[in-house]
Amino acid sequence: MPKLSADTLWEQAAAEVHSRETEGGEEDGGDTVSERTVFLMGSKAGGKTSVLLRCLDRDEPSKPTLALEYTFGRRARGHNTPKDIAHLWELGGGTSLSDLVQIPITPVSIRSLSVILVLDLSKPNALWGTMEKLLQAAQAQLEKVSSQAQQAQRAKPGAKHQTPVHSTTRVLPKDYPDKELISPFPVPLLIIGSKYDLFQEFDSDKRKVVSKTLRFVAHFYAASLIFTSIKSESLMSKTKSFFSHLAFGLDRGKTLSCDSTKPLIIPAGSDSFSQIGSPPTTDVDITSLHAKNPKDLWKKVYEHVFPQENTSEHRELKDPAKDQQYSEPQIDAMRAQKDQELEQYKRNATKSWKGLELNT
Repeated sequence: MPKLSADTLWEQAAAEVHSRETEGGEEDGGDTVSERTVFLMGSKAGGKTSVLLRCLDRDEPSKPTLALEYTFGRRARGHNTPKDIAHLWELGGGTSLSDLVQIPITPVSIRSLSVILVLDLSKPNALWGTMEKLLQAAQAQLEKVSSQAQQAQRAKPGAKHQTPVHSTTRVLPKDYPDKELISPFPVPLLIIGSKYDLFQEFDSDKRKVVSKTLRFVAHFYAASLIFTSIKSESLMSKTKSFFSHLAFGLDRGKTLSCDSTKPLIIPAGSDSFSQIGSPPTTDVDITSLHAKNPKDLWKKVYEHVFPQENTSEHRELKDPAKDQQYSEPQIDAMRAQKDQELEQYKRNATKSWKGLELNT
């Protein structure tokens, strides 16, 4: 059997998903299956897996995400009807594996894709750097695949039953607040501030800086924003509503909270720059920061209060083949035998080279 390359495998998987979508017809049909894709990324050890498991009502312990992991969720719209499917991708490693965004963000998935960015509120000194790098990586990939899809469609102008190519420019309602001043993320975006139980112990002034800054960022990208904690049933219930809105198209609820002394819950389109106000500064002159634009100004003010740590984490050197949670006795035994054979070969090769050097 010929060995398949990684690219070939992914191409086959993409073709299979595309085939199923084509056979399934329109998503809004009464008895057809709706398939959506949700891509989670965010702070390293920021609670992405825990939040995802709670949103899926899965009572199981969370494990560290290994690079990029896939799971799915299903939901029936009614009795004796096909279940809608949500393809769920989770990126581990914080920003260190951001190049893996190319796997879940494809010309096929982009048609029904949403992104969830989970930011650890208890580590504000790494928050902006994590957010900036991951959003830039995702946006670059979104623009790349959209361009590829448009070129492919133009190359086949006579093809039947073409699905319109997803554009990287989101169409917002005419009355969307500050529509001319914002830069909407190419696909629906939800920003989740995790570990609110730790964040609420912070000094009130620091909480205000984080809260107002994330309000600005969320509104700038036309994203929804919610602060949550897996220790709060109420907050997790509201977080699940936002998640289910993206994964299954359900109503996300009408709860709104913009008070920085409480957990923020702000659906996209519910905020405005006038309500957010200016960056909270007390000991720095804004004019001295020489910002290029409003977003850059908020960044400089935020980093003045919370000097950013280096978010370019090194890739973990831990060998996943030795992780007990992925153990397979027969395969591990064969692997151990091959490792021994490899070590023996290395020793023999070393002896041979030493002998060769002596002869010369």
